[in-house]
Amino acid sequence: MTLSAKFFAATAFAALMGASSAQALVVYSTTEEGSAARLLAAFTAETGVKTQMVFLSSGPALSRIEAESDRPQADVWFGAPSENHILAKERGLTQAYVSTNAGDLGETFKDGEGFWHAIYTNPLAVGVRTDILEKRGAPIPASWEDLKNEAYKGLIQMPSPQSSGTGYTFLLTLREIMGEDAAFEFMAAMHPNVQTYTQSGTAPSGALGVGETPIALQFSPGFLKLVDEGFPVKVVFPTEGVGAEVSAMSILKGAPNPEEAQTFVDWMTSASGQEQLSVAKTYFMPIRSDVSAGEGVPALDTIKLISYDPAFASENRERLVDRWVDEVISQ
Repeated sequence: MTLSAKFFAATAFAALMGASSAQALVVYSTTEEGSAARLLAAFTAETGVKTQMVFLSSGPALSRIEAESDRPQADVWFGAPSENHILAKERGLTQAYVSTNAGDLGETFKDGEGFWHAIYTNPLAVGVRTDILEKRGAPIPASWEDLKNEAYKGLIQMPSPQSSGTGYTFLLTLREIMGEDAAFEFMAAMHPNVQTYTQSGTAPSGALGVGETPIALQFSPGFLKLVDEGFPVKVVFPTEGVGAEVSAMSILKGAPNPEEAQTFVDWMTSASGQEQLSVAKTYFMPIRSDVSAGEGVPALDTIKLISYDPAFASENRERLVDRWVDEVISQ
């Protein structure tokens, strides 16, 4: 840990203790730090409930919540994929609260007993530099199947399933759509069109922005940011369907400020709270079908989402990635 990181951790903890005594809502956030800060500021402005945020990545957050379970120091865990919140529920670290907005959320975006609610979702997407494809006389893809087009030879960047959860989500998505054997046949056929498999899940959008590649595959926020910044980028959600990550929040068991925590959950799942995802320029997709992610971005109910069993994904990751290495990149 760097000196600045140590200083941040120390000051954050000191502030956290002060916030607890002042009855501020204490939030352990796993969502991107700047975005989370803007969302919490909007919540305070609208409700008057003060907040104190401590930023932690998923693993450390869960470990800290578990270590503090006898004497909770926070009220809400904000962020991390829903699978992490399912695990927290199983370990008895969170408490049930069914939001007043639960009826407006799809089943994918909430726990049936109220132990967690989704915050946002990031669907997989294909980002396209329309100017580059136009110069090459190549069409804009509309489906996964289109990515096998020989016109795209060496033009696609996507994350590697070996190192990236985004790349693994792509593999799981194709498996759900096509069946396992057909999915691997598809990825092998698409392989000649892949310029590079990146180590990072967000690297393809960076390459798209600088024109290093005209077609990129990852979760949608990086592409939406490019569009917002004026780049000639089109965001494509393939017609067969896309997998997505679902970020969630839970109220911690024994939370010092349960009423404020419930107010926060209700606000974040409301139309007003969800609209802040766009206002705060998070580039996250709202979980409500009646809220737009922003100008030029289709509503969530116009995107075909593909779900898969998180337990299967965890138990079969090594096997599926090994098969990808053997049958796709080792051709």
